[in-house]
Amino acid sequence: MSTRLAKQGRLIDRSKQVEFTFNGTTLKGYEGDTLASALLANDQMLVGRSFKYHRPRGIVASGAEEPNALVGLGSNRRYEPNQRATTTELFAGLEAKSQNHWPSLEFDVGEINSKLFARFLPAGFYYKMFIHPKPFWKHVYEPFIRKSAGLGAAPDKELVDADTYEHFYFFTDVLVIGGGVAGLQAAKTAAATGAKVLVLEEKSFWGGRAPVDGGEIEGLAAEDWIAKTLEELGAMDNVTLRDRCMGAGVYDHGYVLGYERLTDHAPEAGGPRHRLWRIRATQVVTATGAIERPLSFAGNDVPGVMLAASMRDYIVNWGVMPGQKVVIATNNDDAYRTALAVHAAGGEVVRVVDARENGGGKLADEVRALGIRVENGRAIAKVKDGKRVTKVALCAQNGEGGAREEIEADAVAMSGGWSPVVHLWSHCGGKLNWDAANAHFAPDPDRAPTSHDGKPFVVTAGSASGPLGLGAVMADAAAAGAKAAEAAGRPAQAVAEIATNDVAEAQMEAVWFMPAKADIQLRMKSWLDYQNDVKVSDVQLAAREGYESVEHTKRYTTLGMATDQGKLSNINGLAVLADSLNSEIPQVGTTTFRPPYHPISMGAIGGEARGEVFQPLRRTPMHDWHEANGADFEPVGHWRRPYAFVRGGESVHDAVNREVRNTRENLGLLDASTLGKLVVKGPDAGKFLDMMYTNMMSNLKIGKCRYGLMCSENGFLMDDGVVARIDEDTWLCHTTTGGAERIHGHMEEWLQTEWYDWKVYVTNVTEQLAQVAVVGPNARKVLEKLNAQAGGGMDVSKEALPFMEWRDGEIGGFKARAYRISFSGELSYEIAVSASEGQAFWNALYEAGKEFGVMPYGTEALHILRAEKGFIMIGDETDGTVIPQDLNLQWALSKKKEDFLGKRAHTRSHMADPDRWKLVGLETVDGSVLPDGAYAVGNGVNANGQKNTIGRVTSTYYSANLGRGIAMGLVKHGPKRMGEIIEFPGTDGTIYKAKIVDPVFYDKEGEKQNV
Repeated sequence: MSTRLAKQGRLIDRSKQVEFTFNGTTLKGYEGDTLASALLANDQMLVGRSFKYHRPRGIVASGAEEPNALVGLGSNRRYEPNQRATTTELFAGLEAKSQNHWPSLEFDVGEINSKLFARFLPAGFYYKMFIHPKPFWKHVYEPFIRKSAGLGAAPDKELVDADTYEHFYFFTDVLVIGGGVAGLQAAKTAAATGAKVLVLEEKSFWGGRAPVDGGEIEGLAAEDWIAKTLEELGAMDNVTLRDRCMGAGVYDHGYVLGYERLTDHAPEAGGPRHRLWRIRATQVVTATGAIERPLSFAGNDVPGVMLAASMRDYIVNWGVMPGQKVVIATNNDDAYRTALAVHAAGGEVVRVVDARENGGGKLADEVRALGIRVENGRAIAKVKDGKRVTKVALCAQNGEGGAREEIEADAVAMSGGWSPVVHLWSHCGGKLNWDAANAHFAPDPDRAPTSHDGKPFVVTAGSASGPLGLGAVMADAAAAGAKAAEAAGRPAQAVAEIATNDVAEAQMEAVWFMPAKADIQLRMKSWLDYQNDVKVSDVQLAAREGYESVEHTKRYTTLGMATDQGKLSNINGLAVLADSLNSEIPQVGTTTFRPPYHPISMGAIGGEARGEVFQPLRRTPMHDWHEANGADFEPVGHWRRPYAFVRGGESVHDAVNREVRNTRENLGLLDASTLGKLVVKGPDAGKFLDMMYTNMMSNLKIGKCRYGLMCSENGFLMDDGVVARIDEDTWLCHTTTGGAERIHGHMEEWLQTEWYDWKVYVTNVTEQLAQVAVVGPNARKVLEKLNAQAGGGMDVSKEALPFMEWRDGEIGGFKARAYRISFSGELSYEIAVSASEGQAFWNALYEAGKEFGVMPYGTEALHILRAEKGFIMIGDETDGTVIPQDLNLQWALSKKKEDFLGKRAHTRSHMADPDRWKLVGLETVDGSVLPDGAYAVGNGVNANGQKNTIGRVTSTYYSANLGRGIAMGLVKHGPKRMGEIIEFPGTDGTIYKAKIVDPVFYDKEGEKQNV
């Protein structure tokens, strides 16, 4: 049976009929419908099942606050669960499926939870089950709870999302969130000052509730005023209007996320589906309106029971009559507008039940004048039946006494008052006041969110501020727009009065229960949180069991933890808790509002970062050459670096051995472009680096280099590298490949939070430079040959460029910076050139080096060469628990400085413990290679009855130069146990015996690097 009205429906286009399917059945709607309005038009009252009890649930709201009508949309690569029918725009071919039932929506065996087991599933039952013996939990409770958990079905992990998403960056003076009449007025006022204004509206239409509720603004019908204002704003160059775009979250310092649904309503249109707006606004105006609250009475979840304002939304906006015989229950005058709308659409208002003894005002008189029966001081005792409303039992609001009447009805419209949408205001610290007269929390303008300068950057407008009457809403919005523009630096302006035709309303009355007194059986069927099946009795039970904190009650009962985040349930739940504790609602307080305002897609969060570009691979300028010359790549951070260059007929292991020998004997080239390169500049740069590094950097002379260690504030070694002094106030810090971004962020964090007044700037120039390590006995020869071919260049002799110094100049015609540093123990130069010339410089080096036995080498040869010299590797010798002293690097801890990050931590008893494991070299007795990460065992056993561990292997390799396995490790009292043989059990049962030796295996005097 269709419930579509013949003439109503301002948002639908009756000339464009649309077919869609619900649970496989083909239904029809119109362009402009939401899925919810189209379902109601097809008399589909039952749309889903509740989470815990699998109770039948229908549509209760018309917007993002909807807790019941969650459906699975689409199929295959476009399937998405838990989408709100109320915010899903209808389109041809839409596929929707109801959720949380088996075998069907109409007949769900899970409903047995409600009929038979409800008394055994009270608030917190899942916690209480944990106290039973483990086997009982494991075999009885856990399978049941796991099967019940979750709502909707997750998309098939094998199917890749067919849509694309993007991020968009926007800067504005004033951001207005909300495109109702308040948001439009605030934007109009702010834009008139010349401020740049961005307006976001989450729906596909503008004006909010005003066209539905009626009224006049500046002598125009609300709908006409909206059209006129939109035209004016659209003509202004300083205004940007975006519909279908929700303000998702407000963060510190005017950073806001917007969530735009670009093609949800037209999936075949092409282009990105969703766009995440990343907005920086000087001032934010939240014109987010208010949400109507439900009333708590028995059966308030039966399909056909909905919010009064939502019922008139469906009538006026979409031409749908949710019921032909309607009972209206209210504690305020606004619900009388629904009675007028139902009557005007041809429906029958069976009864208006007003809980207030004195009833309503002018609107109530208008309803009575139509012959509609209005009863004051009355309440709904119970709604019947299960899958849709059939009858409504009425009683006195003040209790169970007096006459009880049962009337026939097929829909109930309820209104428990209105709550300003304070979520965005609260996201970044805005505080609230309790408005007892209107029974809601409202923003406290004296405790607004503030930016880093201590000045407020968020202001509310319209009913989001608390006012509910049209005149007060418009006045508040105009003032908010003017205030925001002035705070954004625009001239102050006087705000003109805005004429409206307000209807005076009688005072609402806080009603948290219907009726005011009822037995526990009725309270067990009075619902607060529809989606999570939280009843009035659940909150009362939580209070009796000692959960007095609202946050504890929330978690114990799951009140407000559903996908709607308590938009309908929270205030009512707080009131029930306060009543149970004999307290007041302000003393109970609210739960924490967190972004996003309502769920956004994971695709929008990821944006373009998916598939191959989910984590973009970083490649050096020489990557293509490596690929063409047999490179076997390995991931190092986000980079792909050659592990070895494999030639035809050899294994990777053979290639590594060849590269290691050749670099020691002839000439090796290493692509070192991936090493982090951070420029630290400013008058306080030296002082800053002294705090960052364990050793002194401020006294480093220009042209010199120094190896440095960096510790966290807890004293653990986090990075190392060579620092070069470039000029009086500039240093260049080399970091590990995987550490560049991390160390850059580490530096910035301390500069921004601790030393914000220091004049220091840090720039990551890693990708601006290509860097080549020219290593081996012939390193100087190849550079001199290149210079000779170019007719001159930088003097790279030992005297002109000593070890641990750097020079700028030309090498082979390339502008370059050469560092005389070595990570191999060989004669070595690390030469940096512009990234754009990296490949050309590499080619020139390789061609010139052929007569000197040149070979490229990869990361594994690099590791072996450094291990032969006993040089540590961050990530191998360190694991987040190692301090410099463990690695015998106490020489790098400056005694000249008063402080550095980690210095105080090193004085902790655990850090200074003489029993800490220390770095040593390890040589197997038989020359074999120790297993990586193997633990050494000693005498005795630990508390678990296992052999005591006395050390572990940190790095282990086969050295082709030494012809045997070499390793480094951390061993208890290691440096004092030189020559001692210890055992390392392998995972296969093999016992490896290794001698503790000096970690420097090759060229102990360091002669080769200084030639």
